[in-house]
Amino acid sequence: MLKESADADIRRTLSLVADAWGEGNPEGYAALFTEDADYTAFDGTRMPGRRAIADGHRALFAGIMRGSRMTMREPRIRFVTPDVAVVSALGGIIMRWQRGRTEPSAKRLSAVTFVLVRQGDRWPVTAFQNTRYRPFSRSLIGRLMTRTAGTRAG
Repeated sequence: MLKESADADIRRTLSLVADAWGEGNPEGYAALFTEDADYTAFDGTRMPGRRAIADGHRALFAGIMRGSRMTMREPRIRFVTPDVAVVSALGGIIMRWQRGRTEPSAKRLSAVTFVLVRQGDRWPVTAFQNTRYRPFSRSLIGRLMTRTAGTRAG
């Protein structure tokens, strides 16, 4: 029962993260992270701490990411301890001009990892990593190398 409750609380936090993103609210978005959180964006930009997360998203939400939406496919929640959970998912951003989409475009799809910690009845994010989803086997060079390796083996 306790795990199910924690699972629901974590999913609620993830939903609030996506909602704050969709609202373009840098302060509300950052408030869902711990004061000392580690945040790594898709391009490798690091934002240490809640203040840096808010500051790093302010211009994005006012500019290119204005009106965008965050999505996550079937987050996998794994409890490292009863008070620490790792969440991994595929997700991405749907831009404001992509209103009819329900999934991000291939170039905006990412593998994301969240680490959440229980603080009383809350589960704020203490670490986040966003990596663009570009499986090597689907790239041109990956397909060529796989084909070449297959012909050598045969």
